[in-house]
Amino acid sequence: MSINIRAGLAEMIAAFALVLFGPMSATSALVIMGADWGTSIIIIGLTHGLVVALMIYAIGNVSGAHINPAVTIPMIINKKIDLGNGISYIIFQILGAIIGAATHAIVLPMGSEIKYALNTPGQFNGVTFNDGTVFGMEMLLTFLLVFVIFGTAVNKKSPSGWAGFAIGMTVAIGHFIGLSVSGASMNPVRTFGPAVISSLQGLDGAFQSHYIYWIAPILGGILASLVYHYIMMSKKDRE
Repeated sequence: MSINIRAGLAEMIAAFALVLFGPMSATSALVIMGADWGTSIIIIGLTHGLVVALMIYAIGNVSGAHINPAVTIPMIINKKIDLGNGISYIIFQILGAIIGAATHAIVLPMGSEIKYALNTPGQFNGVTFNDGTVFGMEMLLTFLLVFVIFGTAVNKKSPSGWAGFAIGMTVAIGHFIGLSVSGASMNPVRTFGPAVISSLQGLDGAFQSHYIYWIAPILGGILASLVYHYIMMSKKDRE
């Protein structure tokens, strides 16, 4: 089994970009500009969505542009990538996320005021939601995201060229819906990177309810992939 290091590095760069520029938009909107909550949701949601879209177009032909363990794991289960390369992808995604969050801390240190846009329950609007609500939100949002990924990027009958736009806009919509509830992570490494850097800086609550941001997206992603693979696709298409 050969590990594709080039693809892994592509995943690292894409995760780096997501966990740098997405959270930096939160620091810019909330801390630097002091924008109101409604404006901030639009800025943060669109930035995350556009970064994902751009990375898909940039590295899709190199690695498939998973950028997310909650995408890679369903791809492994559905045999779209072998186990060795899947694990490699996840390791590189984690590394990219940590480097991205560290770069955020260097470039915009005032981001510490919002823990570098760390995803935690009710992080951005001061409302504390219970873990069950946050878990459900993250699972639902990731279900939608991975369902769209399988429909636009995995299904060979999908119109070509639209996957990046569709997936990026799904990420943006997820933020519009879930930002005030769970932070709209939809991606374990999007939460893990800022949590690591916040913890190293001694910021309180860095790993608050952190288990949710791994388990819920991965479960939502697996469920979406199985629904799409076995219900939306014909047996002929699956083969």
